[in-house]
Amino acid sequence: MTPTARLTACFLMLSALSPLPALAQDTPLSAEEFESYVTGRTLTFGVDGVAYGIEQYLPDRRVLWSFIGDECREGVWYEKNSQICFVYEHDPSPQCWTFFQTDDGLRARFESEMPAADLYEVEQSRQPLLCAGPQVGV
Repeated sequence: MTPTARLTACFLMLSALSPLPALAQDTPLSAEEFESYVTGRTLTFGVDGVAYGIEQYLPDRRVLWSFIGDECREGVWYEKNSQICFVYEHDPSPQCWTFFQTDDGLRARFESEMPAADLYEVEQSRQPLLCAGPQVGV
């Protein structure tokens, strides 16, 4: 085997052993891709292995959000500068995120403050969000 052929064979073997970069993980979801993925679902997001909050994605880009153990907040989302921004009833200032599709679900990078923080999808359901707080009951 020639030195060039040997080098090529080594390169091919190493390439086969090395994981390929996940290009989709580095490409932000468009509003259409995000909407297709989330509408009709309830997603639980976590940070550092701990559940952080739950959001139900309703038709017409409406949402219902709750921090774990807190009251639910109604809101809407829209696209702005390739980010997905949320506005909730209790706070009119937009909270903007960049969403990425990963092998394990969504990764969300909070863009509204620096340094940016990431949340990860830890659970997904088609069940509605169960809300705690004063609006529960009859």
